[in-house]
Amino acid sequence: MQHKYLPLIIAAALGAMSVSAQASGYRFGSQSVAGQGTADANGAEANDASTIFYNPAGMSRLEGTQISAGTTVVVPHSTFNDTGSTRFTGKPTGGTGADGYAPDAVAAPSLYISKKIDDSWAVGLGLFVPYGAKLDYGNTWTGRYALSNIKLEAITLNPSVSWKLNQHHAFGFGINAEFMKAELGQAVDVPGTIAALSSGAGAAQGAALIKQIAALGGNPALLATARDAHGANDGKDWGWGFNLGYLFTLDEATRFGLAYRSSVSHQLKGSTVWDFSQVTTDPIVNKVLSAASNKVNSAALVKLRTPETLSANVFHQFDSKWAGMADVTFTRNNRMGDLHIEFPGTGEGDEVIRQQWNNTVRVSLGGNYAYNEQLTLRAGVAYDESPVKSAELTHPALPDSDRMQYSVGANWKLSPRSSIDLAYSFLDFKDAKINYTNQCTPLTRTCTGNGETTRGVYQTHLSLIGVAYNYKF
Repeated sequence: MQHKYLPLIIAAALGAMSVSAQASGYRFGSQSVAGQGTADANGAEANDASTIFYNPAGMSRLEGTQISAGTTVVVPHSTFNDTGSTRFTGKPTGGTGADGYAPDAVAAPSLYISKKIDDSWAVGLGLFVPYGAKLDYGNTWTGRYALSNIKLEAITLNPSVSWKLNQHHAFGFGINAEFMKAELGQAVDVPGTIAALSSGAGAAQGAALIKQIAALGGNPALLATARDAHGANDGKDWGWGFNLGYLFTLDEATRFGLAYRSSVSHQLKGSTVWDFSQVTTDPIVNKVLSAASNKVNSAALVKLRTPETLSANVFHQFDSKWAGMADVTFTRNNRMGDLHIEFPGTGEGDEVIRQQWNNTVRVSLGGNYAYNEQLTLRAGVAYDESPVKSAELTHPALPDSDRMQYSVGANWKLSPRSSIDLAYSFLDFKDAKINYTNQCTPLTRTCTGNGETTRGVYQTHLSLIGVAYNYKF
């Protein structure tokens, strides 16, 4: 059952998880500290090597060789209030409240290098974190049958080139080599299954289990003390995509940009391990229950495509002190409908995850103020839509919701060749209601699932702290 959430970890509108990153979905939203300072409204500014991510055509504006290396630290705060999570039998799941499931802090690095070849050509390389997630609810919380822990790590290498046609038009192209690695865990509802087999339509199957345990020398009475089993899953994959950019320079003060980043196809391959060893104190009982569950250690396979994005942005220098900028980014999340997770080499049915994410739009406005020759101040605000459609399609792996971002930043020139960027952002999320039901129960043989319903409300906000060093050769 773990594997069913593998796609959610890497899933299609992957954007930065609400307690782990900044943009909607699982997509990590801050690939540049300079950009963070303006709430990522700076796509047409093209002021340093991080333009490789926002718009590779912007490298045409950079002189010599430039390096920008930074780190963004995410400090999340999230609480979950359970409002009646239940087993597939309709009984409460019991367990403990969700506490401390978000990490104290998560850091994501970025590195960009650009080099001007001649008046027309420039090349560059970007390394950044496109997606990220980390939650650990523990094995006893009320929503454990949906998820106990999740960790997603991803990194992208983005070699790029730009070509300047003339003083008005520049074009950019990049290749994206994307590596993803995921780990997750989930409880298995053994107590609920035993209860369902104690009477009614399942009574005959329950009696057969008791008879089998006794015949093997086990103690059937221990079924009354049964605890959850657990599963663990991991997977990884390389995928490939591309990005395009166009920059139109109207004059020295005004420019417009368009940028497109393609989807990336993945076949995430990994393994699934089931642990029934702690269900009771009797190894024979545990072995019989494990065999009856039809859960065997196996491979796991998830085929998916990440979302594509299209951005339009503008930059204008009002005078020697003030500059303004804006960005609108469209993310095509609707590629992800229901997800089917396969378990090759087993008779276990697919896990079907109901998701059906919406396409989203992110709008940001930002500005720069040149306080003096050494110090430039930045600020920005953004509104970012969540791809999650409803409480019935919200899952504990992504307690996402619409959010506002408020950012401030600064660039301090240490010398004519070097500078430091600083940025701070506060993200305020709307309350995220969850009422997600897995439509496959442990008694169904044609599919995989706990049949649980997770109900509750997430309240989340987070801070981002960024620092970067820039150098020009």
